[in-house]
Amino acid sequence: MHPNAAFRQTPEADCLAFIREQNFGLLAVSTESAPLVSHVPFRLSEDGTSAELHLVRSTHITRAMKAPMPARLVVQGPHGYISPDWYGVDDQVPTWNYVAAHVVGQLERLPDAELPGVLERLSEQFEQQLAPKPIWKMSKVSDDALAKMLRQIVPFRLHIEAIEGTWKLGQNKPDTARLAAADALAQSSIGQNTVALAALMREG
Repeated sequence: MHPNAAFRQTPEADCLAFIREQNFGLLAVSTESAPLVSHVPFRLSEDGTSAELHLVRSTHITRAMKAPMPARLVVQGPHGYISPDWYGVDDQVPTWNYVAAHVVGQLERLPDAELPGVLERLSEQFEQQLAPKPIWKMSKVSDDALAKMLRQIVPFRLHIEAIEGTWKLGQNKPDTARLAAADALAQSSIGQNTVALAALMREG
């Protein structure tokens, strides 16, 4: 996470809301060689103390799990390049603004019997966002096809011990410079996150 304290003042409740809104991240665990990573959708518990997810049985993380182990779930939001010309003040340099949160805790492999419940809750979370479409249920899948699919994946729970957030939005610049950069960013055509990032920069 960025070391500048100006970018790390967002309350934990706001970080949790951001994590819950994204519900997709990069799961990382350490090994004796390189870190192991997987891109995963997840479901944050109501109280924000844990996250449910699943991994393919053949992934490196699944194979490395002999017992609960430390893990980090990286959740990224809007991000983009900021030109120094946009600030309207001298002696500035290019930078990259972004929003990110790290969820740190113990990753636990759950019993296979818990997998259907994890999948139901995870899919329902995303299906609810598609209303008024009726919510898809696993009962729509034949028993044979479902059994084959369930054999290929494994349920996990990340027990959350800490949440770290970086909201790098130009808070270290004068308000007029930050707002000028936000306006220019919103009018640019670089990347797909510019409008969302500009809106966050305006909030300061």
